[in-house]
Amino acid sequence: QVQLVESGGGLVQPGGSLRLSCAASKSIFSIYTMGWYRQAPGKQRELVAAITSGGSTNYVDSVKGRFTISRDNAKNTVYLQMNNLKPEDTAVYYCNAALGFFVAPKYWGQGTQVSVSS
Repeated sequence: QVQLVESGGGLVQPGGSLRLSCAASKSIFSIYTMGWYRQAPGKQRELVAAITSGGSTNYVDSVKGRFTISRDNAKNTVYLQMNNLKPEDTAVYYCNAALGFFVAPKYWGQGTQVSVSS
Protein backbone atom coordinates (compact mmCIF):
# COMPACT_ATOMS: atom_id res chain seq x y z
CA GLN A 1 0.00 0.00 0.00
CA VAL A 2 1.35 3.40 -0.97
CA GLN A 3 1.67 5.87 1.87
CA LEU A 4 2.62 9.52 1.99
CA VAL A 5 3.18 10.85 5.50
CA GLU A 6 3.58 14.59 6.01
CA SER A 7 5.06 16.46 8.94
CA GLY A 8 6.32 19.93 9.81
CA GLY A 9 3.24 22.11 9.78
CA GLY A 10 2.43 24.60 12.52
CA LEU A 11 1.82 28.20 13.48
CA VAL A 12 4.34 30.84 12.48
CA GLN A 13 4.43 34.62 12.39
CA PRO A 14 4.54 36.52 9.09
CA GLY A 15 8.06 36.53 7.72
CA GLY A 16 8.87 33.26 9.45
CA SER A 17 9.88 29.90 8.01
CA LEU A 18 8.71 26.30 8.12
CA ARG A 19 9.90 23.12 6.46
CA LEU A 20 7.42 20.44 5.49
CA SER A 21 8.50 16.85 4.99
CA CYS A 22 6.76 13.99 3.21
CA ALA A 23 7.99 10.42 3.53
CA ALA A 24 6.88 8.16 0.70
CA SER A 25 6.80 4.45 0.05
CA LYS A 26 9.99 3.34 -1.60
CA SER A 27 8.03 1.62 -4.35
CA ILE A 28 6.86 4.90 -5.90
CA PHE A 29 9.43 7.47 -4.94
CA SER A 30 11.97 6.73 -7.63
CA ILE A 31 9.57 7.16 -10.55
CA TYR A 32 6.94 9.66 -9.44
CA THR A 33 6.90 13.41 -9.57
CA MET A 34 6.38 14.58 -5.99
CA GLY A 35 4.55 17.73 -5.14
CA TRP A 36 2.72 19.86 -2.65
CA TYR A 37 -0.78 21.22 -3.02
CA ARG A 38 -2.55 23.49 -0.57
CA GLN A 39 -6.14 24.31 0.21
CA ALA A 40 -7.21 27.38 2.11
CA PRO A 41 -10.69 27.69 3.66
CA GLY A 42 -13.26 28.43 0.97
CA LYS A 43 -10.76 28.06 -1.86
CA GLN A 44 -9.89 25.39 -4.37
CA ARG A 45 -6.88 23.18 -3.89
CA GLU A 46 -3.89 24.53 -5.83
CA LEU A 47 -0.53 23.17 -6.82
CA VAL A 48 2.26 24.92 -4.90
CA ALA A 49 5.38 23.13 -6.11
CA ALA A 50 6.48 19.89 -7.72
CA ILE A 51 9.73 18.09 -8.44
CA THR A 52 10.41 15.26 -10.87
CA SER A 53 12.52 12.21 -10.14
CA GLY A 54 15.29 13.94 -12.09
CA GLY A 55 15.10 17.12 -10.04
CA SER A 56 13.21 19.49 -12.36
CA THR A 57 10.97 21.83 -10.40
CA ASN A 58 7.81 23.84 -10.92
CA TYR A 59 6.27 26.50 -8.67
CA VAL A 60 3.11 28.55 -8.57
CA ASP A 61 3.95 32.22 -9.15
CA SER A 62 2.86 33.31 -5.68
CA VAL A 63 5.62 31.30 -3.95
CA LYS A 64 8.51 31.74 -6.37
CA GLY A 65 11.56 33.07 -4.56
CA ARG A 66 10.13 32.11 -1.17
CA PHE A 67 9.53 28.35 -1.30
CA THR A 68 11.96 25.63 -2.33
CA ILE A 69 11.03 22.02 -3.07
CA SER A 70 13.67 19.33 -2.85
CA ARG A 71 13.89 15.57 -2.56
CA ASP A 72 16.22 13.10 -0.92
CA ASN A 73 15.99 9.93 -2.95
CA ALA A 74 17.99 7.95 -0.38
CA LYS A 75 15.38 8.77 2.28
CA ASN A 76 12.33 8.65 -0.02
CA THR A 77 11.45 12.08 1.29
CA VAL A 78 10.38 15.33 -0.34
CA TYR A 79 10.68 18.68 1.42
CA LEU A 80 9.10 22.08 1.07
CA GLN A 81 11.15 24.87 2.60
CA MET A 82 8.90 27.88 3.10
CA ASN A 83 10.51 31.23 3.86
CA ASN A 84 9.09 34.72 4.28
CA LEU A 85 5.68 33.24 4.99
CA LYS A 86 2.62 35.43 4.52
CA PRO A 87 -0.89 35.17 6.00
CA GLU A 88 -2.18 34.16 2.57
CA ASP A 89 0.00 31.03 2.76
CA THR A 90 -2.29 29.73 5.50
CA ALA A 91 -3.76 26.44 4.30
CA VAL A 92 -3.70 22.70 4.67
CA TYR A 93 -0.72 21.43 2.69
CA TYR A 94 -0.96 18.04 0.99
CA CYS A 95 1.89 15.95 -0.32
CA ASN A 96 1.14 14.09 -3.54
CA ALA A 97 2.65 11.80 -6.14
CA ALA A 98 1.93 12.06 -9.85
CA LEU A 99 3.33 10.77 -13.10
CA GLY A 100 4.48 14.23 -14.20
CA PHE A 101 3.89 17.95 -14.04
CA PHE A 102 0.27 18.93 -14.62
CA VAL A 103 -0.88 15.32 -14.28
CA ALA A 104 -3.58 14.59 -11.73
CA PRO A 105 -1.94 13.16 -8.61
CA LYS A 106 -2.45 9.49 -7.98
CA TYR A 107 -1.55 9.41 -4.31
CA TRP A 108 -2.18 11.89 -1.49
CA GLY A 109 -1.00 12.41 2.04
CA GLN A 110 -3.34 13.26 4.90
CA GLY A 111 -2.42 16.96 4.98
CA THR A 112 -0.68 19.21 7.46
CA GLN A 113 -1.91 22.60 8.65
CA VAL A 114 0.21 25.70 8.10
CA SER A 115 -1.01 28.85 9.79
CA VAL A 116 0.66 32.25 9.37
CA SER A 117 -0.54 34.83 11.84
CA SER A 118 0.75 37.44 14.24
